Amino acid sequence: MLLESIIIVVYSTALVLIFMYALAQLNLLFNYLSANKSNNKDEKFDLSDPNQTPFVTIQLPVYNELYVMERLLDNIVKLEYPSDKLEIQVLDDSTDESIETTAKHIKLLQEKGFDIQHIRRANRNGFKAGALKEGLILAKGEFIAIFDADFLPKSDWLKRTIPYFKDEQIGVVQTRWGHINRDYSILTRVQAFALDAHFTLEQVGRNAKGHFINFNGTAGIWRKECILDAGNWEGDTLTEDLDLSYRAQLKNWKFKYLEHVETPAELPVVISAARSQQFRWNKGGAENFRKMIGRVFSNKNLSLKTKIHGMLHLLNSTMFLNVLIVGILSIPMLYIKNEYAHLKVYFYVMSFFVISTVIFFICYWFMYKKTHGSSLKSFVQYIVLFFTFFSIAMGFSLHNSIAVIEGHIGKRSEFVRTPKFNINSVSDSWKNNKYLRKKPSLNVILEGLLMLYFGFGMYSAFIVGDQGGDFGLFPFHLMLFIGFGFVFFNSLKSRT
Repeated sequence: MLLESIIIVVYSTALVLIFMYALAQLNLLFNYLSANKSNNKDEKFDLSDPNQTPFVTIQLPVYNELYVMERLLDNIVKLEYPSDKLEIQVLDDSTDESIETTAKHIKLLQEKGFDIQHIRRANRNGFKAGALKEGLILAKGEFIAIFDADFLPKSDWLKRTIPYFKDEQIGVVQTRWGHINRDYSILTRVQAFALDAHFTLEQVGRNAKGHFINFNGTAGIWRKECILDAGNWEGDTLTEDLDLSYRAQLKNWKFKYLEHVETPAELPVVISAARSQQFRWNKGGAENFRKMIGRVFSNKNLSLKTKIHGMLHLLNSTMFLNVLIVGILSIPMLYIKNEYAHLKVYFYVMSFFVISTVIFFICYWFMYKKTHGSSLKSFVQYIVLFFTFFSIAMGFSLHNSIAVIEGHIGKRSEFVRTPKFNINSVSDSWKNNKYLRKKPSLNVILEGLLMLYFGFGMYSAFIVGDQGGDFGLFPFHLMLFIGFGFVFFNSLKSRT
């Protein structure tokens, strides 16, 4: 009975933590809806007045981006801004032949009169954070715009963002990500769905009430003074953007999030690329929880509500670990429930997961209908996409949980970039991309075994108990089976 008790306690704890996260999302929904009703009248620079037009440095941190460098550079030089108050830094840590092609393209742009520099380092110390920090030493701008290699800001991007810095307390302006290849595949649609939720519900919901939000590593602008005041870029976590964001806000700098300014970008189209990105984001989140949680709760200027939202924000990635625990233990729980009738009262805790799912469903619907409409057809499409997203997210839970555990225990690893493909339409192919890893990891094999495990869970629904089975967890096990199957088979396929 001891083992059964341990399983019940661990399972119930994980469910309650997921439920707490769902309640936080619901609170962000209320914040989001109220923010959209308010009319903010921000002070802004008048960029038609040269005296109010500040100098801007654009930083492009890149590493082995052979397929997208030309597209990136040609797009960046189209930004509309006074040429005498704009410089571009290509912070190139590459180790492949892209170094030469990038240098040639930069030389062509220099000959056309653009103030663009190709900055190389002797090593990759600090990875992206190290490159940004070194570029900052040479930067002439009082504002630093940052774009990853797969981002394509529109020509009026600076005109729509820089004016908000007239408020001297604003340290960062962050824009919403768009997706140039949203409809390429099921994988890209699911990624776009998750990112849309973050860039609407979460960023607006937190920013509207003065809670911690984060610069997303790209498609945003920093006030140089803010970076330096917060302690500059540090490379001791895999999400240097989240790290500096929290340090800046703890120093009382304000962040301005612009939902109405979209910055298009390319989503990973192959699952191995999505895996590397997910691993870095989730491990970095856990690393920043270790680094920042004490500073957040010891800060006397923050409200309790802001501290709780900050804690749950930093624990975002840890929800994958809770989902994995609930999934694995749900099958033993099914047998325990039907073996020990006197324990059935404890199984009401299972309803927490259903309630949490309903909360997520409602929250994400408000996000979805804003861009896709609220017609019956749109709602049906949303239902399909939501449960597809939910299943695939659970399929990533083992991979992401390993990242989270490594982050929490302090295991260090290098910054693994997400391969770019220059994929803009369904007709474009990612085959033969030189940056793809060819050998599947052990994690992929474990994901295949978990697919079979949850297949057994569905079978168990027919045989447990003496009342003709128990199908309460069957939908949950079906989603887990589909999710792990999707991740497993696509991980094998992406290496062929």
